[in-house]
Amino acid sequence: MGNSLNFKELEKNLGYSFKKPKLLEEALTHKSFTKEYNNERLEFLGDAVLDLIVGEYLFEKFPKTAEGNLSKLRASLVNEKGFEKLAKLLNLGKYIRISIAEENNDGRQKASILANGFEAVMGAIYLESGLEEVKKIVLKLLHQAYPKIDLDSVFKDYKTTLQEITQAKYGVIPKYTVIKATGPDHKKEFTVEVSIDDKVIDSAVGKSKKEAQQNVAKKALDKIKGQHE
Repeated sequence: MGNSLNFKELEKNLGYSFKKPKLLEEALTHKSFTKEYNNERLEFLGDAVLDLIVGEYLFEKFPKTAEGNLSKLRASLVNEKGFEKLAKLLNLGKYIRISIAEENNDGRQKASILANGFEAVMGAIYLESGLEEVKKIVLKLLHQAYPKIDLDSVFKDYKTTLQEITQAKYGVIPKYTVIKATGPDHKKEFTVEVSIDDKVIDSAVGKSKKEAQQNVAKKALDKIKGQHE
């Protein structure tokens, strides 16, 4: 994979033509492919650029939203799962250069390889053409991937993500239980715990049952992620 003809197809998907095809080649080269160079440095750069672009986009889109919620929104978009989604819109897996071993291991479908490749390509475009060019491409992809970006859809994501992971790993779905409700009706706080396969993972508080479930789902996700790092 990865001759110039294929790159033309990818450039069409991006809506951007590279002045230096070598740079795109580097951005699409996974560390398993060759020892001379790989896309890790460009990925590092792309990560910072994407953080800034998404941060600025949310800052302007939600002028009344507090910093904490803006951070939650950005964290829900700027992550492996989020970048994998954008990479798939570009059909990026088709162009990434990986080793035979990775190829045999379904490497082209791996979230980490797709997300890293996406960051690297954005880093390469930034190097070549600057922030505005990357911003144009990223915002177009974001609107395609998330027709509706708001706190509710982001929160929904924590529960959905946790359910997807627990079903895949353990063949069960998480169970949420309200263990405490305190305060007057207009200012109630709910404590919800989540258990997976009858084992309590964590609990969290929220101003509604729904919010508490989302908060505890996020904590459970962080724990699961921590175990696999």
